[in-house]
Amino acid sequence: MTGRRDKKESPFEPGLIPAPGGLLEWRDSRHFDGWKDLPCVLCGRPTPMRSHSEEPVHKVCAEDWITANPVEARLGRFASDTKPKPKSKGQGSDHA
Repeated sequence: MTGRRDKKESPFEPGLIPAPGGLLEWRDSRHFDGWKDLPCVLCGRPTPMRSHSEEPVHKVCAEDWITANPVEARLGRFASDTKPKPKSKGQGSDHA
């Protein structure tokens, strides 16, 4: 079948899994669904955020889950983006 994506296939390539207590790098716009909030798979509150496998999850909930489940986290349920979003010319750091 062409044009259809297998449900188990990730919609985009995940990168490294942060160490417990570390932060996820989710700069890719595909982590944000501007059309629909869904219940977070971890806390149940609405969120527009999506993991690489399209699970609705708050970034902080995913980071807390990695810290609480370090062995299971190695399987890659939640991961950072493969490479950070490039900064445009003339733009400094992310700080205001």
